[in-house]
Order: sequence, then structure tokens, then C-alpha cells
Amino acid sequence: MKYYIIAGEASGDLHGANLIKALKEEDKEAEFAIVGGSLMEAESGQKALIHTSQMAFMGFVEVVMNLSSIARNLRAVKQDLLRVRPDTVVLIDFPGFNLKIADFAKKNGITTSYYISPKIWAWNQKRVYKIKKVVDHMFCILPFEVDFYREYHYPVDYVGNPLLDAISKHEVNTSFVADNGLSPKEDIIALLPGSRKMEIERILPEMAELYHKFPSHQVVIAGAPNFDEAYYKHIIGDMPIKIVFDQTYDLLKHAVAAVVTSGTATLETAILRVPQVVVYKANPISIAIARKLIKVRFISLVNLINDYLSVHELIQKDCTASNIADEIGELITNPAHRASVLENYDVLREKLGEPGASARTASKIVGYLREVR
Repeated sequence: MKYYIIAGEASGDLHGANLIKALKEEDKEAEFAIVGGSLMEAESGQKALIHTSQMAFMGFVEVVMNLSSIARNLRAVKQDLLRVRPDTVVLIDFPGFNLKIADFAKKNGITTSYYISPKIWAWNQKRVYKIKKVVDHMFCILPFEVDFYREYHYPVDYVGNPLLDAISKHEVNTSFVADNGLSPKEDIIALLPGSRKMEIERILPEMAELYHKFPSHQVVIAGAPNFDEAYYKHIIGDMPIKIVFDQTYDLLKHAVAAVVTSGTATLETAILRVPQVVVYKANPISIAIARKLIKVRFISLVNLINDYLSVHELIQKDCTASNIADEIGELITNPAHRASVLENYDVLREKLGEPGASARTASKIVGYLREVR
């Protein structure tokens, strides 16, 4: 069968690649067309129609500033869907774009599968009515999403969290420190500034000040695959901070603490049991709009899943170098605080369940398609 898989950002590229691998196991004659990143390209053996680096815009103002690019991408994908005529289009998160594609696909007789639900429980919950109309099969990765959809009489499948798959399969590079020219005698503080250009440029300068505030530690940046070292050096200036690419899990496994931009990485950091402070800073207008619309108390997935403050969050005006340093200092030097965070991670891990999300999702997608053939 033919599968058209769409991921619009780095985290979706990872999950998309794992799903493609699982689909190949489930359907030996699987063919793929993709919109995604380098991981999906490698796993599918196909070049992406559009790469994730050309798609990820975050924040209300940022989206408005890039409306022409978004419209161009939508047109290209719609035309390609009609050319390929897949058995199903598999949409991975990225709702602003993917729900429009779902609507188009549904109108053109293409089965729609949605892997990783839009976070409609956080804001604009009325989108659930559109989802019910245009999404044939929804595969959720957060436990509380099943209850949310049940309130609207929309049956969904809970498949577990795909990050457990990715992390459980990762083999730690025991020579990570030596390979990257790091000192084995100094503890590492990991900086995860995200994968979107606009958030990196707002948040990384505040993060990087830890280099001056913790001179006995090594501060290391997890670089996003869609940027090069020169890009990060331009932001951090002459601070001799190491930047590593495609080694985020190894970096976290060797770190004593981490500063993490809100997003999927907060959950990855928690699963890997690294004490963290979550940060976020966006365009002030975007934040003002978001605060009027968003219905949840927290921004990090760790806190949202546990439903209580499990890791500290520093948002907007609170996201300063001084505040970040204070919280990292507590995580490193206060055993009780550190232990409390790790206990919260235990609660989270229990709620997430077992690995196997990619395989379960692939099995269900193929099963649903075979039912209607």
C-alpha cells in the first residue's frame, strides 16, 4: 500500500522515521511519499517534497509573518497528494498545516490517519469538531487525550508514547566525552534551545550565560540538524561552548542537568532522568494572545502529563540568565530538590506505559486499511 506521511518539525521527523520503519515491517509492499526531515528521508529512501526546515514556524506573529510560505507549501502538498493518490495520508502533529491537509484529503477520497493528536485540549478546543469530520483514525500518545476525546464521543486509539521507542533503542556512546573533545573531569550542563530559528535566537543567549555562571562545568549545546555550527556561534559570540549535532540523547545521558526549551525535548529529558528547567520565550504579542486562549496550567509535557508542577518553568520575562542559573544551581547542589524532580519522573514514567508506540500504530493503520479494501 501507499503511505503519504507528513511531519512539519524535527520531533515529528523522528516519530515519522520510526513509524516508517514499523510500517515496512507490517506491510512488506509499503511505498512512501514524504514531507519531513532527514530521518524520514533515510528510512523511507525518498526525498522529502518539503523539508521540515522550511516548515516550522512557532507563535502567532511568526506564523502571520510567514503566511505566503505556508500557503505555498500547502499548495505543493495538495498537488502531490493528487498525483500520488496514497491509500492513506498519515499526519504527524503540526495541526495548523495538517488539519488543512486532512480536510483536503477527505474531500478527495483519501483515508486520513493522524498520529500524535493536535493539542486541542490546550487551546481552541472547538477544533475537535473539525477533527471528527476530517480524521478517520486518531492515534494518541498522551494518556489523558483519550478521556478528552471521549467527552466529545470521538473514539481514538491510545498507542503509547513513541519517545519510549526511540530512547529504548538508543545505544549510548560511552566515548561521547572523548569524541567531542570534552573534559572527563568536569560535569556537563546540557542546553537544548529547540529546533526553530525564532525560538533559538530568543532563548539561547539567556541559556549560554551559564558558561560564565558555572565556570567549573562544561556547557554543551544540542544543535538542531537544520542548522550548522556557524549559526550557533553567531548567536553565542566568543564563548567557547561546544555544540554537538545528532547526539542529543548521548549529551543528556552524560549531563548532570539541562535547560530545555518547551516542547518534546522536555519529555525526552525526563525519560532519560536528567533534572531540568524548562524555558520559553516568544514574540510578546504571540504570548499575549496565547495567554488569552490557552486552557492549561503548564507549558511542559512533563507537568501536563503529571498534572502538577514536576519541573520548574521559566516563561517570557522570567526566562532570564539569572533565573536559569538559580534553578540549575538548585538542581546541581541541592540533593533534596534533585531527588524530588527524579521522583516526579518516576510518576511520569508509570503514566506513559511501555515502549512500542510505532509498532502499535503501524499495525492499526494497516489493519484499518485492510478492513476497507
